[in-house]
Amino acid sequence: MGSTLHPDWTELIRECLIDIFSRLSMGKRWNGPMLVCKKWMNVCQDTSLNTVLDLEAEFLTSTDTTYWWSPEFEEKVDSTIRSVVDQSQGELRELRVRHCTNQSLSYVAERCPNLEVLWVKYSPKVNTESMKKIALKCTKLKELDISCSYEISCECMELVGTNCKNLQVLKRNLMQPSEVARLRRYAYVKKQYLSVETLGNVDAYTIGRHMHQLKHLELRNSTLTDKAFAHLCKRCSNLEYLDLVGSRYLTSVGVANGTSSLKNLKEIKKPDFAATLFY
Repeated sequence: MGSTLHPDWTELIRECLIDIFSRLSMGKRWNGPMLVCKKWMNVCQDTSLNTVLDLEAEFLTSTDTTYWWSPEFEEKVDSTIRSVVDQSQGELRELRVRHCTNQSLSYVAERCPNLEVLWVKYSPKVNTESMKKIALKCTKLKELDISCSYEISCECMELVGTNCKNLQVLKRNLMQPSEVARLRRYAYVKKQYLSVETLGNVDAYTIGRHMHQLKHLELRNSTLTDKAFAHLCKRCSNLEYLDLVGSRYLTSVGVANGTSSLKNLKEIKKPDFAATLFY
């Protein structure tokens, strides 16, 4: 009677456990089933449960943002990435993280040729060293989010655009001015890292020249101007989604003229043109 009312969950067959654990996020698996018993820990390390590493939910619910910028935290993120790459046996297809470094991203590039989605937001220690490897070895990439990772240069974007012909989604959002002001008080954040005034137009021309196939583009808080935006729209004629929120140097006329050439555009998020008058 007791065993009927309280079944022994550890006796479930491996296939059932994999099905159950697949419904949990990576963070919940690591902080839950993996700590129950050795059998469950082994199941959590199954290749099929490690094709996606998505830590975005954990970042969105965490409040200790100061610690994120420390070398200790970056090492924890890197360690997590390396562990999942090993458990995936090279089959990692989606990676969504923040505050990683060249070391872990190079590890991914060398071992995961089937990577299709890559988010490396807020990663000041990611630059050409690792992104070149990603561009050359992960050519199946379809989605790239390099928002607020300012060491990822236009040279990196050119390499990705040239080698990853399946890329359809690019997110190159910059920080809001209020966020920049807050981070200037953080000891771990280098002040020069927050100086990005020149990125907007250079980004736009690079994207226009090397990423013609894009369908989804986000340039929040960008410093691009009407002229650069017009060039971008002319070269990326397949765009279906555009996010320009906070791009304070764009004008309503410039946005209207630029998007007039985008015949496939389905949704656009425009800047608050009234607010930009005060910059």
